[in-house]
Amino acid sequence: MPQPALQATAENLLDEVLAELEPIERALRAHPFPTLLAEGRVPRERLIDFATEQVSIIASDRRSFAQMAARYTPPPAGDLFLQLAVGEELALSHLWGFARWLGLEPDDLKEREPSPRGQAYSAFVAWLALNGSTADIALAFLANLAAWGENCRRVAVALREQYGADSEATGFFDFFATPAPGFRDEALTVVGTGLAAGEPPARARRAARLMQQYELMFWDRMMDGLE
Repeated sequence: MPQPALQATAENLLDEVLAELEPIERALRAHPFPTLLAEGRVPRERLIDFATEQVSIIASDRRSFAQMAARYTPPPAGDLFLQLAVGEELALSHLWGFARWLGLEPDDLKEREPSPRGQAYSAFVAWLALNGSTADIALAFLANLAAWGENCRRVAVALREQYGADSEATGFFDFFATPAPGFRDEALTVVGTGLAAGEPPARARRAARLMQQYELMFWDRMMDGLE
C-alpha cells in the first residue's frame, strides 16, 4: 500500500478516536491547574511536586521509547521511536533548568517521592513498550501530545507572567509546546503501516483512550489540595 494510502487510513482512525475522546480533550485543555497558575495561585511547593513527577516520568519514558525502538527496529516505527527517545533526553536537560529556578539541584529532585497518580501515565507508556503494537503506540501519542503541548504552553506563559520565570526556567514547557517537525506525518505512517500489517484498530483506539485518561490523571494530581 503506498504511503499516502497508509496515511489516509491512519487519519481516518485518528479522526474517529479524537471525536470519541473529545470530552477528555476538552477537560485537559480547560484544566484548572494552568488556570490557577495564570492567576498566581499555585505555591512553590506544588511546582516542586510538578518537577518531581516529571523527572521520573521523563526518565521512564526515555527508557520506554528506547525499548520500543529495540522491539521495532525497521523504519518507519524504529526511526520514530528512536526520535522520541532522543526528545526525552532533551526534555530532561530542560527540566533541570526549571528545577534550578525552583532552587533545587537534580539530586534534590531524585530524592523526592513521586505519587502513584502522577506516575500512572509513564507506567502505561512502559506497558506499551512491552505490549503495544506499533499502531497502538503511535496512535496513542498522536491523540495525546496536542493537549499536553497546549497545557505546557499555558504553564510557560503563566510562569513568565505571574512568577517572573526566565527562558531557562520555562525551557521544559516551551520544548513540549512546539510540535516536533514532521512528527504527525511520521506517526500517521507508522499507524497506517501497522494497520496494513494486521494490527487491530480496536486495540489502538483503546491505547489512545487510556493514554488520555492517564494524562488527565496527572493534571488532576497537580490540583490536590488546591481547590
